Amino acid sequence: MSVKQNTLNILSELQRNALNIDDVQAGHFIESIKNARHIFLQGAGRSGIAIRGFANRLLHLGFSVSIVGDVSSPHTKPGDLVIIGSGSGETGSLVSLAQKAAACGVDVALVTLKAESTIGKLAKSVLVLPGTVKEDNDRQEGAFSQPMGSAFEQLCFITYDAIVLELMAQIGETSDSMFKRHADLE
Repeated sequence: MSVKQNTLNILSELQRNALNIDDVQAGHFIESIKNARHIFLQGAGRSGIAIRGFANRLLHLGFSVSIVGDVSSPHTKPGDLVIIGSGSGETGSLVSLAQKAAACGVDVALVTLKAESTIGKLAKSVLVLPGTVKEDNDRQEGAFSQPMGSAFEQLCFITYDAIVLELMAQIGETSDSMFKRHADLE
């Protein structure tokens, strides 16, 4: 196989998975963002990289956001939202984060493969992105599937951008209005 064919296979896999995204779940997820006083975001590994990109775009949209663990992150208050990106919904540090947030009266939203995970059960909003987690070894014989959690992480990034597009439409933002909030000290 070639890099070009691998790329086409990856795009095909992502398209198949994207066809199964639930727009009702996505709508609830978007409402939780719009209703939040402050939004905290966190993920681990490559899911954490994707969610940082999402935090950046939410900032550009005018939302008050922080990455959990950053020194400038404020204290939580009721009305805040923690968005967690976790394919398995079982990553230890993220489970602890969700438990602490829920105990503090902060809503939890989860982007995951597993709605019935520990974090999923704590979350008020769950957006399931179809695919496989890195622990899944029961791939169909002969079917193309990327290694580990790659398809989930890639679909997260694309779905976050799709959510940003929907938020732009709902709250009347444009690329020009968002660019005014883009960092000027880089």
